[in-house]
Parts: sequence; structure tokens; C-alpha cells
Amino acid sequence: MDEKLSINVNVAERLYPLKIDRDDEEKIRKAAKLINDKVMLYKQRYSDKDVQDYLAMAALQFVIKLIECEDKTDTSEFMSELKDLDEWLGSFIGKQNMSSFK
Repeated sequence: MDEKLSINVNVAERLYPLKIDRDDEEKIRKAAKLINDKVMLYKQRYSDKDVQDYLAMAALQFVIKLIECEDKTDTSEFMSELKDLDEWLGSFIGKQNMSSFK
């Protein structure tokens, strides 16, 4: 049975109760640590802001990294080339089949 695990995750000095799959606990705790580390960095750099500002900047930085990773793994050009190759092969095989009927 897939029983959910109840945990409390601290993000920017607030506790969030979560019910998660056991397999996700390490990933969630690591994510919270990365967020907290980034918030702490912004706190040290810009002491005149509030936690909301630090969280916003951390979120922005993480999403920028995510977008960069997604752009690096863009497969649309690869898929276009595969489609062209598939059409070429289909045409070639069709011609081969037609010549075998002659």
C-alpha cells in the first residue's frame, strides 16, 4: 500500500505540513534546503528587504535555471530532422517496392 508520509518542511522560516510519497522525501527536503540557502544569501546581501522579496528573487533565479535547462534539451530541431528522414525513407522504400513489381 502506498501510504503517505507526513512531514513539516521549513521554507524561509515557515513550516509547511506536507503529505508526500516516501520516495519524494529526500527530494523535497533538498529543494527546501536549496531555497533556504538562496534566501539566506539574499538576506546577507540585501538586509533592507523582507523575506517575501528574498523568496521572490530565489524563485526567479531557480525558474531561470529551469528554463535554461529546458532550452538545452529542446528536441524540436531533432524531431524535425527525424520527420524529414522518415519521409525520405518512406519515399525510398515506396520506390523500391514499386520497382520490384516491374
